[in-house]
Amino acid sequence: MLLYLPVIEGGASLATAAASSLARALAPAAGALGRLFIQAVILSGVLFFGLGLVGLLLLVAVPRVLKPFIKPDTVYPLYGFHYAVHRVIVGLGRLKFFTLLFGDSSYIVHFLSWVGYHLSPVVQTGSNFGCEVMTSNPFLTRVGSGTMVADGLNLINDEVSSSSFRVSQVTIGPNNFLGNYVTYPSGGRTGDNCLLGIKVMVPLDGKIREGVGLLGSPPFEIPRTVERDSRYDHLRTGEALRRGLAAKNRFNLRTIGIFLFTRWMGVFLATVIDLAAFEFFYGVFAHTIMAALVALSVVVAAVYYALVERCLEALGPPPPPICSIYHPDFWWVERIWKLHPIHFLHIFDGTPFKNVIWRLIGVRVGRRVFDDGVYISEPTLTAVGDECVFNYLSMIQCDSQEDGIYKSGRTTLGASCTIGVSAFVHYGVTMGDGAMLGVDSFLMKGEDVPPRARWAGNPAREM
Repeated sequence: MLLYLPVIEGGASLATAAASSLARALAPAAGALGRLFIQAVILSGVLFFGLGLVGLLLLVAVPRVLKPFIKPDTVYPLYGFHYAVHRVIVGLGRLKFFTLLFGDSSYIVHFLSWVGYHLSPVVQTGSNFGCEVMTSNPFLTRVGSGTMVADGLNLINDEVSSSSFRVSQVTIGPNNFLGNYVTYPSGGRTGDNCLLGIKVMVPLDGKIREGVGLLGSPPFEIPRTVERDSRYDHLRTGEALRRGLAAKNRFNLRTIGIFLFTRWMGVFLATVIDLAAFEFFYGVFAHTIMAALVALSVVVAAVYYALVERCLEALGPPPPPICSIYHPDFWWVERIWKLHPIHFLHIFDGTPFKNVIWRLIGVRVGRRVFDDGVYISEPTLTAVGDECVFNYLSMIQCDSQEDGIYKSGRTTLGASCTIGVSAFVHYGVTMGDGAMLGVDSFLMKGEDVPPRARWAGNPAREM
């Protein structure tokens, strides 16, 4: 804190002064309000695009400089020099902005390879990885050829005790498919051609699983694929793949452009309000008005991003029940995923204002709902009854990208339902009034939970 706060405050003062001088030079005849808008454009552009470019360069360069200090499978003391180096690599490897920027597109494999992941040879699908993928050490992370990841993959290279730590290689075999929010540790006992279901516990002992699917915690075997998913196999090879992938790349590139522009506009709006607070209300009522406007800028940005999401939902087609990842309707779904404002909504967690924002986005939310941090991926497919409770890190996901096939369905929660901490509700689910889902549970697609029933587990069953 003693280092960061002076640097941040000094940097902000210098940037504001430089932007003010440049605004006067560019528009000497403009009034105070006009110069303030020009200053906001300059300052927000430097903050967003400049810091983004610098962050990308640091993300690539710093771990490579620090890489020689951490040897795989070597035990190091905790809190020493090597631990500090390791924490820097971990922190950079878990930055979310760039995976959100490049995820769900062909460009994510180039980004991850540039960062240090071992992915070669890549079988390009256009959706090799989602928007959330993290690792403890990219140089010790290997993903086999032909493997696809839905979203939320967390690769754990490090093992930590009360006195020491070490990092090891994490290897995912070729031709796998990993569902949402899989945590894959070093030493995972899966090989070629496996399907790892949502929130599955990756086995660490026994035989190496190959050619099977794994589901649940503890995991059990299921078929690797189902017959209905083979109907789109002709789109994954030959000329059909080439045409579909080229069209998807063009659409995804436009989505990346929309993402950058809308995110910058949010920074611009917040910058305008902050500059106005300092320019016109500095010292008024002992800085009370200035402080209120600065706080308001965060709220305005969150509401703006929610409105962007709602506009994109209105412009695009509704999520299809089932289609290939090379269908334009799925590309619109990917655009909604990328522009989802969830990262800006957590400031409202635990307050009644969160329900207002969800309604603004398109979720049908009842009265007196308590939301302590739920993530709803498809707002237009979700209905929530009165007096429901959503605990921290709970999730309602009304769709799924499963092995190159997109599927979706409506999920409805009756009145007074409770979703536990880190619990996951999939698509096509109905929960009756007063039903409860336990902590860290996975309620599978199509389940019908009776009223006042208590379900828990992965996959969830009645208790």
